[in-house]
Amino acid sequence: MKGLMILVAGPYRSGTNDDPTLMQQNLSKLESVTLELFRAGHLPVIGEWVALPLLRLAGSSVPGDAPYEEILYPVAERLLHKCDAILRLEGASKGADEDVRIGRERGLQIFYNLSEVPNCN
Repeated sequence: MKGLMILVAGPYRSGTNDDPTLMQQNLSKLESVTLELFRAGHLPVIGEWVALPLLRLAGSSVPGDAPYEEILYPVAERLLHKCDAILRLEGASKGADEDVRIGRERGLQIFYNLSEVPNCN
């Protein structure tokens, strides 16, 4: 089996009240599964890995400002055009739920646990 490009989706901003420390903790939770995915032969991607540098370049200063709205979610949507699958991690997140909805429409594989992903134990 060839490796999959897998979007890791879960809470980033949700439940943080825009506290940068809590947002970083959420990003760390998303990242926590990426090494295992990579070692299993897959290419893990997280929308924030692409969006955060773009937000800095666009001059975003707070979550929800105009550059944030222009860039953050559209990055995930564009990534979904390239991905084979989504790994939806636990936690309330409208954005991650939208990723899953779009992924289903596009026929992507949706995983809810790392153990469901091929070659991951």
